Amino acid sequence: MDNQMFCYQCEQTAGGKGCVKIGVCGKDPEVAALQDLLVYLLKGIGFYGQKALEKGKKIDEETHKFVMDAMFATLTNVNFDAERFVEYIKKAAEVKENLKELAGDIEASIPDAASYKIPSTKEEMINDAKKVGIMADEDLDQDIRSLRELLIYGLKGMAAYAHHAYVLGKTDETVNNFFYKGLAATLNDNLTIDDLFNLNMELGQVNFKCMELLDSANTGAYGHPEPTEVLITKKKGPFIIISGHDLKDLKELLEQTEGKGINIYTHGEMLPAHAYPELKKYPHLVGNYGGAWQDQQDEFDNIPGAILMTTNCLQKPRDSYKDRIFTTSIVGWPDVAHIEEVNGKKDFTPLIEKALELGGWQEDEEEKKILVGFGHNTVLSLSDKIIEAVKKGDIKHFFLIGGCDGARPGRNYYTEFAEKTPKDTIILTLACGKYRFNKKDFGKIGEFPRLLDVGQCNDAYSAIKIAVALAEAFECDVNELPLSIILSWYEQKAVCILLTLLSLNIKNIYLGPTLPAFISPNVLQVLVDKFNIKPTSNAEADMKEILG
Repeated sequence: MDNQMFCYQCEQTAGGKGCVKIGVCGKDPEVAALQDLLVYLLKGIGFYGQKALEKGKKIDEETHKFVMDAMFATLTNVNFDAERFVEYIKKAAEVKENLKELAGDIEASIPDAASYKIPSTKEEMINDAKKVGIMADEDLDQDIRSLRELLIYGLKGMAAYAHHAYVLGKTDETVNNFFYKGLAATLNDNLTIDDLFNLNMELGQVNFKCMELLDSANTGAYGHPEPTEVLITKKKGPFIIISGHDLKDLKELLEQTEGKGINIYTHGEMLPAHAYPELKKYPHLVGNYGGAWQDQQDEFDNIPGAILMTTNCLQKPRDSYKDRIFTTSIVGWPDVAHIEEVNGKKDFTPLIEKALELGGWQEDEEEKKILVGFGHNTVLSLSDKIIEAVKKGDIKHFFLIGGCDGARPGRNYYTEFAEKTPKDTIILTLACGKYRFNKKDFGKIGEFPRLLDVGQCNDAYSAIKIAVALAEAFECDVNELPLSIILSWYEQKAVCILLTLLSLNIKNIYLGPTLPAFISPNVLQVLVDKFNIKPTSNAEADMKEILG
């Protein structure tokens, strides 16, 4: 292909087919090429890693961490810094050689991705990348390509969750080892469509374990989320906005800003942090600022405060705030200040100094608040009352409306759908898709708020636990519950969550606002036939179909 790049891993890919000149996310062809080459090397790592595991060898923790972090770096809206990808590629080559040595003699034929040797310059790497990208083999069966890419994107999503658990000291061998199995499978031309489909379902099961691991890491470190009111208006004084997903970074920032007269605001997927006892105990964690990730260029425009991006959800910074936005961990943008971890700690002094220098907002806004903190621990503690309300007919239906938000037209569907839910129904929501409606007043059913914020995207684990508990209480299958799942997707974490739901045989999911470009017509038909996945249409029609 003569395209400058090819990427179709996110929902907003150009024309619903693929970005070929520059990524809609802001990724340029150079970074796209380096990401393609890194994924190619990771496949080679997967090959040798899986061979080593088949011989009963144990892979070291440092290698596991590199694999999850390198996969995470290629996820949408995470790292746009070409030079850092060059370093990832060099490190990947070393890791591959180490695993090759660990695997020992291999009788099977060695795939090109495993035997590939990296060149010495970035320019040569970019040139090599043209031979290994998604569409490099134009003759590859489109269903095989579709299922391989589905597996890769699911692994990228799971890598993000594994990373967040790892930084809090939680790992799992099943999760770690599946990266090698999944990556190796994408090089195996002997695998059939059924084989690859089953591997995607296995990934869904492993990701459920990974989300459980992360839930345990978060609640173990910060306590179980509890219902909490969160300020969504401005307070006078210097401030820092923290975005992304990483609760450990927030905890470190709160510790380092304590007593310095700086207010801390969460942004985007950090909103659920306010519900954790060990985080909300800091009085200078004052509120949540703005909406979902795609609004940040407008919301951060020339603000008199500093910004910290902890994981994905980064957009190209405007010049009006490029001097006051900082990245850390996996995140990167060229010429944006980056805060590295040194000996397990991060020094946020430059961020703090910038916030104090800028001075912050000059006056308080009239206070407005929203309610968060309905994780599985809270909701299940109320299960007897919820079950009684269902049996009495006070609660007629549950809707899980959530997932990733995005800028593509059509996402108002989720606002309209939430607004059309009857007053005798409960809305569970999670991830940044909630910003489409989470500041609206849906009222109550008895003592229950009609809108229950379950948390971040990984807190799909909480939603699943709630659904399973209700099914057990009513002695029925989850699919027989008065529960409808309305999902919005944008990037690869949504992909692995969808695979988890499907692997649990959860059916009748409404998915939108568009279907993934990387899903071939035949693979889509299998998903429709097996799980009755439905594309969203319009809010009124879908509501009528659900409730009759």
